[in-house]
Amino acid sequence: MISAVAETYHVHPQTLRLYERLGLLKPSRSEGNTRLYTDVDLERLEVILNLTRDLGVNLAGVEVILNMRDKMEKMQEEVEELVRYIREYVSSGDAVLGSVRNALVRVPASKIVRSGREQK
Repeated sequence: MISAVAETYHVHPQTLRLYERLGLLKPSRSEGNTRLYTDVDLERLEVILNLTRDLGVNLAGVEVILNMRDKMEKMQEEVEELVRYIREYVSSGDAVLGSVRNALVRVPASKIVRSGREQK
């Protein structure tokens, strides 16, 4: 609910509406059209307020920073997925290598017969 969030964070409800219009915040809506702020929304609001109040960043700068942050989070997820894939690939390769090693039969050197071309 916008009034509760505004009171908790000491901002005017119009400020929250502005952040929403600019796309900085994207709260969901109830059936009655009331804004519903998730923990992720509130964390994002805290970042916005830190940037504007404490660091003096204007809203255009906040937008750039938040977009970069979102892209970095997406890239981090992609890197984590790649690492999982590589680990699975290496594990499956280790399993295949183990199977091949188990399938190999050791032949003593004395039992190896050379072909005619190799003999002198």
